[in-house]
Amino acid sequence: MKAVLYKYRVFIGIFLLFSSITLYLFYNALKPTKSLPIYNPSDVNPELVDSTVQYISKYHTIADFSFTNQNGKTITQKDYEGKIYVADFFFTTCTSICPKMTSNLVEVQKAISNNPDVMLLSHTVFPEVDNVAALKAYALEKGVDDKKWNLVTGDKKEIYAMARKSYLAVKMGKPEELYDMVHTENFVLVDAKKRVRGFYDGTKKEDIARLIEDINFLTNE
Repeated sequence: MKAVLYKYRVFIGIFLLFSSITLYLFYNALKPTKSLPIYNPSDVNPELVDSTVQYISKYHTIADFSFTNQNGKTITQKDYEGKIYVADFFFTTCTSICPKMTSNLVEVQKAISNNPDVMLLSHTVFPEVDNVAALKAYALEKGVDDKKWNLVTGDKKEIYAMARKSYLAVKMGKPEELYDMVHTENFVLVDAKKRVRGFYDGTKKEDIARLIEDINFLTNE
């Protein structure tokens, strides 16, 4: 009798183990796999995109650029080659959304501090005011790590083109004033292949958490 009971218990144990393994495999097979879209101009709100590129529906990448950072160094696409990075647009004298955006980007900087594959890139929309000295003072005040985060200035026409033709993230200002920009709260996630992979509200903590999660996902993609 004991032998029969022992065999019964072994059978039940094996059955439960097999059932658990089967359920686990089914769960993993059916569980949605995380993925991030690849954004093209045609996928984005037309208000944020230059009319000359709104029709593009595939193969969009960030164009080459050349700007000057807070240390007076020329920053180009080569400085971000093979890197995942977060781009945004701001100005140092902004008192509305910029302080919150910058504070949140500092939190992103902390999250990526030990990740050599991730950087940050902030463009001023008022280069006529934000020269190298202004950017440097702002960087020191906000705790910007020069190794991870470039604040850049340059020709307004070129910044405008990058904002609306590459990053698809900035609204046009007064139509009668050429290259007038209305900066937005958008943080733009760019992958190592220069493709736009996400947009995030830089004023919202929940979006910052999602951004950090997506950065980690791209790092392991």
